[in-house]
Amino acid sequence: RTLSQNLKVPVTCKIRVFESVEKTVQYAQMLESAGCSMLTVHGRTREQKGPLTGIASWNHIKAVRENVKIPVLANGNIQCLEDALRCIEATGCNGVMSAEGNLCNPFIFAGVNPPGWEPALEYLDLVQQFPCPTSYVRGHLFKIFHHLLALKENSQIRDIIAKGSKLDDFREAVLLLRERFLPYHEGLQLWSGDVNGYDLSLPPWLCQPYVRMSPEEHLKKMESIKSVATQIEKENDVTANNTTGKRSTESADTAISKKKMKKLNRCGENNQLRTPHSRKEVAICSRCPNPMGLKCESALCKTCCRNKCFVEEKDCSGHGILIKTRREKARKLAAERETVQST
Repeated sequence: RTLSQNLKVPVTCKIRVFESVEKTVQYAQMLESAGCSMLTVHGRTREQKGPLTGIASWNHIKAVRENVKIPVLANGNIQCLEDALRCIEATGCNGVMSAEGNLCNPFIFAGVNPPGWEPALEYLDLVQQFPCPTSYVRGHLFKIFHHLLALKENSQIRDIIAKGSKLDDFREAVLLLRERFLPYHEGLQLWSGDVNGYDLSLPPWLCQPYVRMSPEEHLKKMESIKSVATQIEKENDVTANNTTGKRSTESADTAISKKKMKKLNRCGENNQLRTPHSRKEVAICSRCPNPMGLKCESALCKTCCRNKCFVEEKDCSGHGILIKTRREKARKLAAERETVQST
């Protein structure tokens, strides 16, 4: 309400739904009465995220649209232009918003599925004109090329994107993908990739939506992975007990997470893991326990060197201390000033 009363621009809001349709409508009406000028409704609850995303409820969105007087945008289940048109017809909303569908296919509202390198190169040109963090660029390319980078034959190109730190690295990866799959796109070569069923699916180099597995399938998969991991752990315990009589904890102490390993690899393939004792021994100042300057002629740290130069009227090029030079310059200027005054 404070924003709507004091700002010169309209205030818009975006919300997720509650389990209850009635509570969702009440919440939307509360925002409307507080001064919201346009409302976007994501038809999923707060808990429906990541692998537990599930299907968005257009019924909740429709109920909100029918009970408020401000424009309403629908969000959820928009993976192609046909979905957008069906959503508007089903909910009566004034428009739609797309998140992952638009990230995977930036041409979603044009109703076309171009080869991924077309929007990717256009995007990189925009990044060159309007720079942004490399993590943003990496994220967009992974979305656009999700299906292509999932192929084993493109693992090296995937590594280029994952470890890239410059715009040229990302452009190189995109051009490699175009060079490799353009002959298939133009029909010069026959694509014979893996076919998972009899559905009419798009080839992997075309921009297309990423369809998540259902929450039920995800939970089932996690249970299976957990079961296998538990079995392996039991087998390792039995082996350790048979050989040493004690449970081995070495693997637990030295294990590195997959995310950490990726980060280490991204820093450079030739870099080795640093150990606590990998640092070279540092020479110590001859007057105190601080490290001495590597270029200091007196083998002192900067503080001790400055004190020595001040007392003995010396310079130290290694530390950039010019006490002698400045004093001589001051004496020369003073002598010149006295000469001028005497004449």
